[in-house]
Amino acid sequence: MKDKWTRDINYLRISITDRCNLRCFYCMPEEGIQKLNHDDILTFEQLYPIVEVAVELGISKIRITGGEPLVRKGIVNFIEKISKLSGLKDIAMTTNGILLERYAQELKEAGLHRLNISLDTLKEDRYKMITRWGELNQVLRGIEATEKAGLSPIKINVVAMRGINDDEIEDFARLTKEKPYHVRFIELMPMGEAEEIEGERFITNEEILNRLPDLIPLINEDGSGPAKYYKLPNSKGSIGFISPMSNHFCKSCNRIRLTADGKIKPCLHSNFEIDLKLAKTKEEIRNILQKGILLKPERHYLKEGSESSIRGMNQIGG
Repeated sequence: MKDKWTRDINYLRISITDRCNLRCFYCMPEEGIQKLNHDDILTFEQLYPIVEVAVELGISKIRITGGEPLVRKGIVNFIEKISKLSGLKDIAMTTNGILLERYAQELKEAGLHRLNISLDTLKEDRYKMITRWGELNQVLRGIEATEKAGLSPIKINVVAMRGINDDEIEDFARLTKEKPYHVRFIELMPMGEAEEIEGERFITNEEILNRLPDLIPLINEDGSGPAKYYKLPNSKGSIGFISPMSNHFCKSCNRIRLTADGKIKPCLHSNFEIDLKLAKTKEEIRNILQKGILLKPERHYLKEGSESSIRGMNQIGG
């Protein structure tokens, strides 16, 4: 289905929980957030007809997000169920990787196609500082389990922050030399806790790109999507740059989002939402999804002084 700007909207990101087993300092306060009540979160029984109707409307790609999606019981069975929908070509998940050692093989067998793994440092002490209590080795074992399970391509998402992890840019780039990983540097967005630190920690992807002079440009590997890809000479993987702040990609945005409490968000950076929990029938679901797509704004205006979303990324879906 096309929005009023003639963009083909074929990608739905579904947050299944606002809860996370980490407390990354730029995402959540140390004490956590005011959690949604259990009754406020869409059940998998409620989510299935939404996905079913979305696919009928032309959604061919689903990404499962959180919070941390693997803390939600029943996620493997849900993926197995939606994987059988005709017309759904791609099921992906974004995770922090903490639980992947346990779940990678099950996810593959259930029908998940690929994973994006959030990892902002390769240093053990720094990982604990950024996440407040996470164990880096759990994530590294999870990446190994993901590779062993055959979930590919493996994409590693790095939020680059000045004075925090920008001294590891070359280290992350070197990961792609021997492994077929796709390392993507993502600009820090002024949302949630990051709104307070963006001024001193923000670093543009152009600056990161200039630190890696040997990169060779590639054609966008997905055929769509926000990342611009490069590779180091003779490397097995690639390096991507996602620049929502310095060079927004709104013109080609092909997605809408569904929050864990049932709100359709046509734009990540807007506070405009439509309550899908009000829908009681598949026809009502269809009408709300169509409305959300048609009300998708032309672009976000964060750099022009517009207010960012009042929700943090853990509440919207990373």
